[in-house]
Amino acid sequence: MQSVRRQAIEALRRSLIRRSPPPFSASSHPFTTLTRRTTSGAHCHATLSAPWAATQTRGAKMLGSDVRLGNVIQRKGRIYQVIKAQHTHQGRGGATVQVELRDVDTGNKTVERFRTDEAIEKVFVEEKTFTFLYKEGDSIMLMEPETFDQFEISKELFGKAAAYLKEDMPVTLQYYDDRPMSASVPTRVTCTVVEARAHTKGLTAAPQYKRVVLDNGLTIMAPPFVEAGDEIIVNTTDDSYFTR
Repeated sequence: MQSVRRQAIEALRRSLIRRSPPPFSASSHPFTTLTRRTTSGAHCHATLSAPWAATQTRGAKMLGSDVRLGNVIQRKGRIYQVIKAQHTHQGRGGATVQVELRDVDTGNKTVERFRTDEAIEKVFVEEKTFTFLYKEGDSIMLMEPETFDQFEISKELFGKAAAYLKEDMPVTLQYYDDRPMSASVPTRVTCTVVEARAHTKGLTAAPQYKRVVLDNGLTIMAPPFVEAGDEIIVNTTDDSYFTR
């Protein structure tokens, strides 16, 4: 099925190229490998030269409570990417956010704790939306929706969110200093429940959430009325049930 779909995409892309050949520059974005497929079936690699309709933020401030996985921040004169973020509450000390940071230049990791009302500097970030095509080992194949150019990125950029990837899903890449730092899926994704304990009415006064297994292999907590075969909407930021 993937082979047939790839051939259809290539046929459509070639027809558009014949109508209006797009310019291609091998030096526009040296950070991303682009896989072009020729009519003979051969592969050639170049760099992504798609037009950039990017959202840019330089020196923007955000609260510690808004720090999320994938954010790029400036801290103590260094640039870090947030690779883990956990909200905690320490009694009288108030709520804090414990984050694991990776230095984008050295790769060194460090753990810090922010107050939820602390001002954090979020540095220059570019975002662009692509279309997910398929997974191949530890690689993810994406497509530029305007030019139909295909390119490959590491599955690691998505982190745990890679489990939610589905064919034709729009995904977002975040870039800092011309380097892809992270990738994200939509905040809400529809999943199918494949395993769930049968619901028994009247056992408790208050409804108790139960564990259910989704078609992507993840286990989340869902209301007792959710059954195997149900389609539910999941919040991908924290793997929580949203609605049925």
